[in-house]
Amino acid sequence: MPIFEYKAITPDGTTTKGIVDADSPREARNQLRNKKLLVQDIKESRRGKPTTLTRLRGLQGVTAPNKKRLDQTAAVTRQLASLLGAGIPLSEALRAIIEQAPDRQIESVFRDIREKVTQGIGLGDAVAMHPAYFTELYAAMVRAGEAAGALDNVLVKLSDYLQAQTRLRNKVGAAMIYPMIMIIVGVIVVAILITFVVPKISRMMTSRGKQLPFLTEVLIGTSQFFTNYWVLVCLGIAALSAIFNWIIRTETGGLIWDSFKLKIPVFGDLMVKQSIARFAKTFSTLLRSGVPVIEAITVTKNTLNNRVLSNALQKVHDHIVEGADIATPMRVSGVFPPVVSYMIAVGEQAGNLDDVLDQIADTYDEEVDLATQKLTSVIEPLIIVCLAVVVAMIIMAIVLPLLQLQKVE
Repeated sequence: MPIFEYKAITPDGTTTKGIVDADSPREARNQLRNKKLLVQDIKESRRGKPTTLTRLRGLQGVTAPNKKRLDQTAAVTRQLASLLGAGIPLSEALRAIIEQAPDRQIESVFRDIREKVTQGIGLGDAVAMHPAYFTELYAAMVRAGEAAGALDNVLVKLSDYLQAQTRLRNKVGAAMIYPMIMIIVGVIVVAILITFVVPKISRMMTSRGKQLPFLTEVLIGTSQFFTNYWVLVCLGIAALSAIFNWIIRTETGGLIWDSFKLKIPVFGDLMVKQSIARFAKTFSTLLRSGVPVIEAITVTKNTLNNRVLSNALQKVHDHIVEGADIATPMRVSGVFPPVVSYMIAVGEQAGNLDDVLDQIADTYDEEVDLATQKLTSVIEPLIIVCLAVVVAMIIMAIVLPLLQLQKVE
């Protein structure tokens, strides 16, 4: 259904702008007239029509939702589930979502989704064409819900899952705020001392023909280097960053980098536990939504954000295709903790794998909390010591020449 932008006058004489979906400009004008709006201008909008690049990205999964979009998607998903649970047809439920969309972008996305649904395309396929808002997991669960005739229940599970993932992500992010503030403040203090204080001390000593202490000369040389060549330093950092990003995007380089991250003391342990929690929660949610095990593992491995863990899960997938169970290849991989593969084996034998996966997710959520506290307890004193050493050296470099001047006088 086309989307029209309009400019109209309200009954109280004020000018308003907006968008409306209708089959033709005449129908759009009639809708606005029914709302007692006097139309001044109306034209078809192109915002609701995704470009060819957007469609290709939707098919290939190139784009990934950011934090803000995930939060918006979780809220809208719960609203859509409530509407469908109340017996409202999907097309009308989507219209209601459009009318109360939090911003114009997501409104345009849902207008496009509604247009595709009215054309006979499934909701799962329609949302898959907007990867900036909906992940591969989201689309797979919606397709499973449509096939099982339980779309409202699946959307509730999806909303719960998205909110749980947001909480898990925020735990680590919140724990790193204080260390990052300390680093930023420390860098600013050091930069001010090197840029403004040290040059004044240097000029004072030079004007009196005094020899500077070695530590002061090193500090002054560092200050002059960054002052004279800061452009080259910034370009060098940008070049190294670009090269590093290019390397880790390759298959080999990314695998080496992801493997290194897992071996970092404390931080690697946190990454593993966070990934296990995400794996268990995602896998459980997909299974409860009726997604087949093979497809569920394929979707789950793309949510781990670590090539080592994703490759291990791909091997599990390949062994299952050959007729193996889930627990045995997980145990053989050596990547997943033994307790995880043991609990999954128990769940497979008892026929309640989804419940066991939920228990694993809850357990590792708690482990993430403990690992996060451990990480911050290690990082904070380490940052304080490093900053204290740097600032102490700068202060010594400033004080030593002042003491020499006092002795002379």
